[in-house]
Amino acid sequence: MSESEHAGSVDVDLAAVKQQQRQMWGTADYAGVGSRILLVSELLCDAVDLQGGERVLDVACGNGNAALAAARRFARVTGVDYQARLLDHARARAATERYEIDFREGDAEALAFDDASFDVVLSTCGAMFAPDQTRAAAELVRVCRPGGRIGMVNWTPDGWVARLGKLVGQYAPPPSGVPSPMRWGDPDVLAELFGGSVELSAPERIFHFRFASAEDHADYFCAAYPPIVAALGRIDEQRGAELRRDIIGLAEEMNVSDADGLVLPLAYLEVVARKH
Repeated sequence: MSESEHAGSVDVDLAAVKQQQRQMWGTADYAGVGSRILLVSELLCDAVDLQGGERVLDVACGNGNAALAAARRFARVTGVDYQARLLDHARARAATERYEIDFREGDAEALAFDDASFDVVLSTCGAMFAPDQTRAAAELVRVCRPGGRIGMVNWTPDGWVARLGKLVGQYAPPPSGVPSPMRWGDPDVLAELFGGSVELSAPERIFHFRFASAEDHADYFCAAYPPIVAALGRIDEQRGAELRRDIIGLAEEMNVSDADGLVLPLAYLEVVARKH
C-alpha cells in the first residue's frame, strides 16, 4: 500500500475536506445512483442476522437503503447523514413505504449517541468516505453494544468503483493527503481500523451493475454521480469529452455480459464485525 493511502501521511485540513464532501454529495442525483445498489443493503441485513425489534443505526445513510432494509425486518431504525438533501430523499422513501425511521443530520466521525446505544450499526458505502478513518471506525464501535454487530459494505481497492475513482482523479485530482476510502475494502486495513475490539468477517462479494450500454452508463454517471459531476465542473469541455470516453473504455473493459447490454461486476467486502 502506498504511503499516500495512509491517514496522516500529509498534513491536511480534514474538516475542510469534509465540508467539500458534504457539498459535493448534495449535487446531481446520488439518491438515484444509490437506489441502483439497494440489493447490497438487503443482503447485508441478512448477513448480520438482523432481528425484529433490534435498535439499528445506519451511518452515512444517504438516501436510506440500509435503513429501509432494516425497517423491512421490523427493526427500530435511526439513520444519520451529513447531507440534508439525501436525508430528504430518505424520509420521502420511508413515508411512501410507511416506515417510521428517525432520520437526522449527523457526522460519522462524531455520532451524537451514547456508548452502546445500538444492537446493530450499519453503513453501506458510506462511512468508508469519512476523511478521518480512525475516528469513524472508533465511532462505529463505540455506539454498538457489546455482543452487537457492525455491518458494512465497502468497495474493494481493485474493483470497478476504485478504478473509476482513479480515472476521475486523473482529470480532477482529489485533495492531497486524504486517505483513500478504498482502504476500507482491504481486509488487513479493516482489521487495523477496528483493532481488537471486534471479531471480524469480511468476505468479498460481487454486485452486478447493469446498463443498456457503456455509452448509456457513461452519460448517466456524467449527469448524476456527484464526484464525476464535480470533476466535470473543474475541467474544460474537451477534457470532459475525454473523461467520458475513458469512462466508456473502462466499462467496456470490465463488461462481463455476453449479450448486448452492459454488466459491471462491483466487488465489495460484506463486513460483519461482532463487538467483544
